[in-house]
Amino acid sequence: MSEFAPTSVDPAEVARFSAQAAEWWDPRGKFAPLHQLNPVRLGFIREQALSRFGRDAAARQPFEGLRLLDIGCGGGLVSEPMTRLGFSVTAVDASEDGLNAARAHAADTGLAIDYRCATAEALLNEGAGPFDVVLNMEVIEHVADPAAYLRDTARLIAPGGLMILATLNRTLKSLALAKVGAEYLLRWVPAGTHDWRRFPTPGELRGFLAGEPYAVEGPFGVALDPLSGRWRRSPDADVNYMMTVAPTA
Repeated sequence: MSEFAPTSVDPAEVARFSAQAAEWWDPRGKFAPLHQLNPVRLGFIREQALSRFGRDAAARQPFEGLRLLDIGCGGGLVSEPMTRLGFSVTAVDASEDGLNAARAHAADTGLAIDYRCATAEALLNEGAGPFDVVLNMEVIEHVADPAAYLRDTARLIAPGGLMILATLNRTLKSLALAKVGAEYLLRWVPAGTHDWRRFPTPGELRGFLAGEPYAVEGPFGVALDPLSGRWRRSPDADVNYMMTVAPTA
């Protein structure tokens, strides 16, 4: 594999996630919040892809024949469901330990996923893609240069394709809930998981692609329902949100 360029990789972030790799598939472990978020994230991805490509929602594998890139895939929590929906999935991450956990779980479940230890810029340099769908889920807040990273990942989208991005907003509400509350009060995630100063606002994400040939939609908020304890789509994008990016040329 080629040496990582500095725009994607923050070595400290890679080391921290590598140390937790064995827990990726434990729904009650350190990645429990991602397991809890997965249903709403997967539903949004499916909805957006069905609309974008005009596929049959009733089909068992509605996205057969389409290529999907899961960038920053971790242990494969999104890669596996996307494979079951018919996508041909390439999943990349900078942590070899996380990828080993992903490969082992995919082998146990009989899923064929192309897992690679790589970065967005490495894929561009190799001429990989383009991909019909690029997933960029909870990654941009961990990279060294988010503006360059977002432009690189956007260049991997095929004409007529779509990128779906999920992250956290930099607001006082997210500081209270996603940082102080989740890490230090409720202990939902290990202390130090997030640096609130690195949470991008929706306006900043739009600015990163300003002047580039992409249409950016959102934010689409995601919030925890205190009554059911489940995550759901919400007009409130002050903490968690998703956005879509589509080529215009």
